[in-house]
Amino acid sequence: MKRLVVAMVAGLLAVGASAADLEQVYRDALAYDASLAAARASLAAGQEKLPQGRAGLLPSIGLSGNTTWNDMDPRRPAGSSIGFNSHGWQVQLTQPLFRWQNWVQFKQGEVQVALAEVQFRQVRQDLALRVAQAYFDVLTAQDVLAAATALHQANSQQLELARKSFEVGTVTITDVHEAQSRADLSSAQMIAADSDLAVKRHALSVLTGKDTDGLKSLRKGVTLSRPEPGDIQSWVVASEGGNLSVQAAQLGVELAGREVERNRAGHLPTVDLVASRGNTVSSTAAFMPTAPVRYDIDSTVIGVQVAVPLFQGGATSSRVRETMALRDKAGADLDNARRSSAQGARQAYLGVTSGLAQVKAYEAALVSSTSALDANKLGYDVGVRINIDVLNAQSQLYDTQQRLAKARYDTLLAQLRLKAAAGTLGDEDIKAVNALLD
Repeated sequence: MKRLVVAMVAGLLAVGASAADLEQVYRDALAYDASLAAARASLAAGQEKLPQGRAGLLPSIGLSGNTTWNDMDPRRPAGSSIGFNSHGWQVQLTQPLFRWQNWVQFKQGEVQVALAEVQFRQVRQDLALRVAQAYFDVLTAQDVLAAATALHQANSQQLELARKSFEVGTVTITDVHEAQSRADLSSAQMIAADSDLAVKRHALSVLTGKDTDGLKSLRKGVTLSRPEPGDIQSWVVASEGGNLSVQAAQLGVELAGREVERNRAGHLPTVDLVASRGNTVSSTAAFMPTAPVRYDIDSTVIGVQVAVPLFQGGATSSRVRETMALRDKAGADLDNARRSSAQGARQAYLGVTSGLAQVKAYEAALVSSTSALDANKLGYDVGVRINIDVLNAQSQLYDTQQRLAKARYDTLLAQLRLKAAAGTLGDEDIKAVNALLD
């Protein structure tokens, strides 16, 4: 067991020597994370909606050609078989003059590009939160292991002291058994903490693709700032308009509205400018077999083509009703996104404020627990405290240390979630948290 303790302590010291910080881990995740890579590809695909929509407003040019072999065997009047070849080609240009659905589709392309950009920002923001969560999970696990190791060492020392005191008859065997129980319990806690740290490190490596030996911790006595502005309603209002989920839902409503307009345009006429140039080569052998004439004709045609939809079996009206229902759904999704973002902002704000209060309380408790442990040790030495009092004081001290560290991590995460709720979380916020690390 002593070897295990030494190995754990050495590992924790090595962590401090070659530790990575939050900003470095975040950069690694930006380059490695699969969900961000997928979002980047989706962004590139979404940006193609704009040129696709623009194409419906631009002319289209097509080239066609044909060649046909004709083999004819006349019955009346009876005669020999006739075979000849006819062929031709044509280039046609079509320029839409009035196709309202194409114009609406072009405007939809602009909205779809904006939506793809918001969705990419949302995935990147989510990655920042996941990285910060995984990072602080590792720090928490490191603190738990360090506290469990220190507690085990303290309990082991207390066990040795109890044994010596029992040998000289100043304590009972009960004191030895209590010290042995605490030492065994802290040993089990230390093993569990080491296992949990390995799990948390692996979870972080899934995001970064690297095995991180250790991470930088918060500086001792670091001061955490309060949210600015300092009232919850300001953050709620900001989240209802700036939250990325809300922005995506707003674009979804606009896109659904334009889809209704595009399908309604199916009732409108279309007007196109059509121009073509072609050549046809044929023969009159089928009609004048004795004196066939070969024709080689060039043709140029320019005109305006109008198409008026009269009846399509009710399909257009059905599609309009369908898209109107989907527009209503998009509106409901927007309402839900606003309510969810407002709730998220409230939770994050309260998480920050209550976290700051907890940090302050645990800092005071840490001072009290340290003083209590010193007093109990002194009382044990002079015989006014028993062994169990010292053991309880040690447990309370290390438990307070863990709770204080976790409260600080949770408060920092709540600050990042608050920025995310308002839609303003970015790389600068990661740098600001990174500046608090040792």
